[in-house]
Amino acid sequence: MRNMLETSARLLRLLSLLQSRGDWRGADLAERLGVGLRTVRRDIDRLRDLGYPVDATPGVAGGYRLGAGAALPPLLLDDDEAVAVAIGLRTAATGSVAGLAESSLRALAKLQQVLPSRLRHRLTAFQAATVPLTGPHAQGVDPDLLTAIAAACRDHRRLRLRYPGRDGVTVRTVEPHSLVHTTWRWYLLAWDVDRAGWRTFRVDRVEGDAGPPGARFTPRTPPSEDAAAYVSRAITSAPYRYQARILFHAPVEAVAPRTSPGAGRLEARDARSCVLHTGSNSLEELAIYTAAKGFAFEVLDPPELVPVLGAMADRLRAACSAT
Repeated sequence: MRNMLETSARLLRLLSLLQSRGDWRGADLAERLGVGLRTVRRDIDRLRDLGYPVDATPGVAGGYRLGAGAALPPLLLDDDEAVAVAIGLRTAATGSVAGLAESSLRALAKLQQVLPSRLRHRLTAFQAATVPLTGPHAQGVDPDLLTAIAAACRDHRRLRLRYPGRDGVTVRTVEPHSLVHTTWRWYLLAWDVDRAGWRTFRVDRVEGDAGPPGARFTPRTPPSEDAAAYVSRAITSAPYRYQARILFHAPVEAVAPRTSPGAGRLEARDARSCVLHTGSNSLEELAIYTAAKGFAFEVLDPPELVPVLGAMADRLRAACSAT
């Protein structure tokens, strides 16, 4: 009885490892499970008997990977339940519910990895017939593109993306590191092979699909331990003509709920004040965005913003006098 329990626990651990990334060498699985290669091969056969499609590649560079089969493996879900779960995950992954998008995308990538083609067709039909009601700034992103990029990040495989820039649409070969989600958009942090540097890509601007995954790469040291903070810095000021620093006379905890991570980066100066780093191509937009926070503030940069705020204040006073 004890041996049966140990075997069952090991099979669940093996299945978890196979789902965590694309490819595994037999020796690595044996090391992680604390067993020999012969035991790994027997356990792989047991998973196949249970319906899990485990593919094997022979040779020195060979190994195992969990693939898609003709039938859904026993996940305690029938076909209708699997489709319902996938639809819910797609909705959450492309929505703006705080804290759900990233985890939903990871779960969706795992589910689609083993989903039979007949169920994928049902999902495609649902997607084609559904029109989301979004906010004025929301950008639609194809869930299939998101899951393909997420899988490439997980498996450390290069991607070739058609991406618009100043020189038109070009094909960018990238080594994807991570996806970052803001209130309205998804961003990909990746190493741009052709430009030899870290870049941030808006996923909704990628044209077409991500194509088949390319060659494996050895992950580079990321530009920051906090990918979300790095992307926030990249998208809130660097692309714009005017880069602003605004000192608010209010604690960061009070200002943060009124500041989107995609529009500005906050840092505490002390317990009673904080600095907002943001950017825009328009001084008037910067003035409106800053004043609308509802807190006393000082302009640290750029100095050109001060007279724009003064002119706005004059117009507001005139409007109040007229009434």
